[in-house]
Amino acid sequence: MISPFLYQTLFHQSPDAMLLIDPINNRVLHSNRAATELLAQSFQSLQKTSVSELFRPSLAKLVVFTEETLENGQAWSDELQLLINGRECLDLETTAVLIRHNSPVTISLILRKKKREQQQLSEANKLHREGLEQWKTIENVFREFERENQLILQAAGEGIYGVDAKGDTTFVNPAAERILGWKASELNGKNMHAMIHHSHSDGSQYEGQDCHIYAAFRDGEVRHIENEFFWRKDGKPIPVEYTSTPIIDNGRLVGAVVIFRDISERKLAEEKLHAALNEVQTLKKRLEMENAYLQEEYRAEHNYKEIVGQSAAIHKIIQQIDLVAPTNANVLISGESGTGKELIARAIHEASGRKNRPLIRVNCASIPRELFESEFFGHIKGAFTGAVNDRAGRFELADGGSLFLDEVGEIPMELQSKLLRVLQEQQFERVGDSKTRSVDVRIIAATNRDLKQAVQDQTFREDLYFRLNVFPIESIPLRDRIEDIPLLSNHFLKIACQKFGKPERKLTLGHIQKMQGYAWPGNIRELVNVIERAVILSHDQKLELNLPRLNDTATNTPNDSDGAPIVIQTRDELLELEKQNIIKALKCCNGKVFGDDGAAKLLKMKPTTLTSRLKKLAINRHQFVQLDA
Repeated sequence: MISPFLYQTLFHQSPDAMLLIDPINNRVLHSNRAATELLAQSFQSLQKTSVSELFRPSLAKLVVFTEETLENGQAWSDELQLLINGRECLDLETTAVLIRHNSPVTISLILRKKKREQQQLSEANKLHREGLEQWKTIENVFREFERENQLILQAAGEGIYGVDAKGDTTFVNPAAERILGWKASELNGKNMHAMIHHSHSDGSQYEGQDCHIYAAFRDGEVRHIENEFFWRKDGKPIPVEYTSTPIIDNGRLVGAVVIFRDISERKLAEEKLHAALNEVQTLKKRLEMENAYLQEEYRAEHNYKEIVGQSAAIHKIIQQIDLVAPTNANVLISGESGTGKELIARAIHEASGRKNRPLIRVNCASIPRELFESEFFGHIKGAFTGAVNDRAGRFELADGGSLFLDEVGEIPMELQSKLLRVLQEQQFERVGDSKTRSVDVRIIAATNRDLKQAVQDQTFREDLYFRLNVFPIESIPLRDRIEDIPLLSNHFLKIACQKFGKPERKLTLGHIQKMQGYAWPGNIRELVNVIERAVILSHDQKLELNLPRLNDTATNTPNDSDGAPIVIQTRDELLELEKQNIIKALKCCNGKVFGDDGAAKLLKMKPTTLTSRLKKLAINRHQFVQLDA
């Protein structure tokens, strides 16, 4: 007697594909390596696949073959077909041996690809099987199957029924009863086409001569149909896919076996998918139209030809934009906070050949030091804690367009060398990645710091400074172009009235003179705030401008046409006024700069801008901190 260990060794090392199956429960118990290779499936996948699914193209023959094995203890056939990858049919020579009689019933199948040399043996086995009294005809096989045992048909989840050469039903499995709503007793002996296949989905008659099921046992060809309808007992159509396999008895076509499944859920899912795709296409077109519209609106609002002002300083800036915009030269825009450096950058981009690609803005002062490299160059998943996905950096987003580095003087020294490399080579790597990426980016930088002094102080790389400062543009403070104040004020007044839904207001000569006599330490941004505040507080179409009072300490005190003294401050006096104003704010805020209760909020300035002004004016905010506050 062969030991279990020896049997397992022979089973696993056999060059023939071998399966152990449980025909009662319609499942695969085990398979050797040759079987998994033949079927192109893992053992775990085979365990989840029913036997009826594997032998679906020859299910009726499998039933006969199984009964013979159970009766005689062994069997051989060259008529079985395996389904490979759910599509390909493979003709087999199959040897079966009954291994175990009790639970679970176990049959060993040896599967070999069909060979011509064994055709004679096949004929002999076929004659032997045909000689058995209990297998006189295929119709008897189906009737014996339904009466004596359920085997695979009972366990199959798909609908299965058989018809004879006349199209009359010979058997119906429980799954078919459940799907169709008919009892087997109501269908047996009835013309199946007339019962469930009589009409198309639109209700038009489905002629019998066009039926693929009938065609299968007329010409002996297997038919696989993916999109037809069967009709339930309650009159509702069911979308199905089915396979009709002819049954041949002694060389004569005697009927067919039909295996079908309800694909209602799949059809519904397909319809939802198509609807979703259509909706996506509609939304895509809508977004494209909205994007085009918004770009047009944005260009109209930010077109540099509409930069407001008639001063010599504005004309010079426009000329510089005209000169540099068509080139790819890097631009460095310098000037105090609030003078419109970003507007100049956008004007350069919109007048360049890159205007159809994005202008990406990076506020270098607002990025935490440890995130600079990731923000600029991106990172890959797992590059650091919190990097749960790949992320593109600002350079990638600006590829083909322009990158605006606002407050570029705040970039840490350790990152400046990497930024310089990208400017020189137009290449970089994401954080955590070894892949080098190429980009085509134009740099427009802006700063309110004196970068020359920063180079001398060794807080800014000299080579990076020269790389950025190819074409310098100075954004002039408002106090140095007071002749633009009337145009600017009326421009912002019109916008503010529209923004707040107020009737149109007008500025008086007194308003203009008052604004021209003010130093505007916050520049254009402060002017906008003053105008908007005046519009909000206005009533009866009257505007009241609330400007900080100026010290009447000027070198000259000439009078205007009304006899009122005109107050003019020197630059040093203006700086001292600004310094005293900032000190007052720091005292009110207990030395705090950031936050809603900070001095920057009170002064209506960016915290980073205020920090820069504190350095420039040599103000130590810590001396205003009240320890008992």
